[in-house]
Amino acid sequence: MTEREEGQDGRLVANLMHFARTLRTAGLPVGPGKVIDAVAAVRAVGITNRSDFYWTLHAVFVNRPDQRPLFDQAFQIFWRNPELLKKMMSLLLPEMSLDLPQDEREEMLRRLAEALHPHPEARETGETEFEFDAAMTFSDREQLQSMDFEKMSLDELARAKAAIARLRLPILDRPTRRFAADPHGARADMRATLRAALRAGNIVEIKRKSRRLRPPPLVVLCDISGSMSRYSRMFLHFMHAITNDRDRVFTFVFGTRLTNITRYLRFRDVDMALDKVAESVADWSGGTRIGHCIADFNLLWSRRVLAQGPVVLLITDGLDRDVGVGLAHEMDRLHRSCRRLIWLNPLLRYEGFEPKSLGMRAMLPHVDEFRPVHNLDSLADLVMVLSAPAPRRLNAAADMRMGARAA
Repeated sequence: MTEREEGQDGRLVANLMHFARTLRTAGLPVGPGKVIDAVAAVRAVGITNRSDFYWTLHAVFVNRPDQRPLFDQAFQIFWRNPELLKKMMSLLLPEMSLDLPQDEREEMLRRLAEALHPHPEARETGETEFEFDAAMTFSDREQLQSMDFEKMSLDELARAKAAIARLRLPILDRPTRRFAADPHGARADMRATLRAALRAGNIVEIKRKSRRLRPPPLVVLCDISGSMSRYSRMFLHFMHAITNDRDRVFTFVFGTRLTNITRYLRFRDVDMALDKVAESVADWSGGTRIGHCIADFNLLWSRRVLAQGPVVLLITDGLDRDVGVGLAHEMDRLHRSCRRLIWLNPLLRYEGFEPKSLGMRAMLPHVDEFRPVHNLDSLADLVMVLSAPAPRRLNAAADMRMGARAA
């Protein structure tokens, strides 16, 4: 390779790195491994044809159909399409033509604009002035509370993570098998009474005791597959907050395999904790084998973490690559081993949602509650539910049937 070719290759690698960084900042799951794959693919295919170059990078960086519009716009802008670049630099971003619904188009363009220009105060804004009528509108904080994690911009995601870090999970205390000294207790503590009598002489004061109260353990099983990637990153911040707020919290993530990340989330620094998690988890944004992973949990971990009647949070959309094979049996075993099994599903936010997939149908009869989890309000509702006394144990399928009859 000549010196000139080496220089061109170096510039190409640097540009690919910057392009991958832009995609990651805009919300695509792009890591160092994909950058290496992109460099190798471009070297193999070449850059003589723009269409070949586009589809080469598309094959590396795009995993799902919903990522393609964002990749397409980023490619056209980053790799010097003068028309789109001119439009992107202007303030009229929503006018760029995309074959998407209006709200999704504006959201995607806002994320891409922030990725390309992380410091909006440095851009020229011209003389345009805008006036807003604040009557009958919600505050910015209220909008952030109800906004879907999937639709948040980078700044809103940062504020949401800060709000999640302040969450506390006061799970209702439960009586244990042990007793503690209590002057108003219902039981007489004969051992403490005899010790006090030996010290006091003839005067004997009856000592009393009552059952010790303690919150039950909390076990979190979080799906990190491709369909859950945007939500799972926010849930990791939630799990880090509750792990550092209380004891006996056990956290697992799963995609095609099960990984225990409890000890990594005990780091006080959330960035360090998530770096450790990223190093230990090998199946980010891949497929989902819910039945296989829950079977591994029941076999390897249930006796260790389910022995004291914990509350189990199962965070997944229920989309199983194995189409529910063996899932009903493993969910039944998990349900019988815990005090309360709550399934958190971001798909439940859609009006008229119905569990049509085989995996969802296999899971639903074996959970106590079926709740949405897609924004800060839903996390706050979850905190309230866990802080209240547990209702009479019914499965979520019966609850949905009762709700359908009432409707």
